[in-house]
Amino acid sequence: MNPVPNNATPLFTAVSGSVRHLFQLLKCINFATKAQVRITPEGLRFTVEESRVVQGIAFLEKSLFTSYSYAPPASSQAEDDEADDTAVFQISLAALLETLQIFGVNEIKDRWASRDPAYGGITGAIGRGGRPAAFENRVLGTTGVCRLSYAAKGEPLCVVLEEAGVTTTCEMVTYEPEYQEEIPLQRDALTLKIIMRSNWLHDAVNELSSTAPSRLTIAASPSAPYLVLSCNGPLGSAAVEFSKDQQLLETFQVPKRTVNTYKHSLIKAATRAMSIASKVSIRGDEQGVLSLQFMIEVEVEGVRVGVSFVDFRFVPFLSEEGEDDSESNNDERS
Repeated sequence: MNPVPNNATPLFTAVSGSVRHLFQLLKCINFATKAQVRITPEGLRFTVEESRVVQGIAFLEKSLFTSYSYAPPASSQAEDDEADDTAVFQISLAALLETLQIFGVNEIKDRWASRDPAYGGITGAIGRGGRPAAFENRVLGTTGVCRLSYAAKGEPLCVVLEEAGVTTTCEMVTYEPEYQEEIPLQRDALTLKIIMRSNWLHDAVNELSSTAPSRLTIAASPSAPYLVLSCNGPLGSAAVEFSKDQQLLETFQVPKRTVNTYKHSLIKAATRAMSIASKVSIRGDEQGVLSLQFMIEVEVEGVRVGVSFVDFRFVPFLSEEGEDDSESNNDERS
């Protein structure tokens, strides 16, 4: 750690008018103990991964903060972006979440996944007055102020929380980054691209979980059945089929039949994001890498102030690893 003069300008400072906005987004990727943070002029990028087979990325755009300042050293500005690791570090995600809820955060347990008529389930429609947005004040309650600062490489990440006249300061230890690359998705070689309401995907995954499966298979085809999620488990087998109705699948681009299988527990890691997002973009490439990108609306007093995106990447089971799933995996790889 290099000593930082008291009067030195911090590398990064930001102020958020709501602690809960940050908490809810980071909670979506809370499936590993540490998160890698990258500070950019456009916002904060939090990345979590497990064994290089699943990766969760939450991007907090600068527009979500009331003030945002990033001032990299002059020497870093002169270097290539790939070589600049000044603003990349790891922190304990669990500790950060605990810090953000020091003053308490209202936890809504699957409030939007209920069977209320306003919700509609997998095949229903959501009324305007039904499911509240993830960050609406009637869900989150009162808001506090969160100040973030990062003085220099190797320094702690400082989190200052203010609410009802009470101020709490926490300095979080930062660690050297362990990985630099994200799980690659070949955007120029997509085998499927589907956009739909996130809550319908959430319902489907929850329904399939009743069989206690270890794997989940996603099959998409340009002809019926268009999109099928299926699994087998010790309690039986189940499948959920989606029609090509534009009200159900907003975008459907599947040039040829594709079938891939993923570890069910990893897909379940994205269910929190499914439950609070308004839409999800499902993409897959020729290697079978799956991307679930969730669009989460941010509302303050009923007014939409922006959106945030949480992206999950999943590596499929290889055909030689598959046992029961080998036939379905080989449909496209043979």
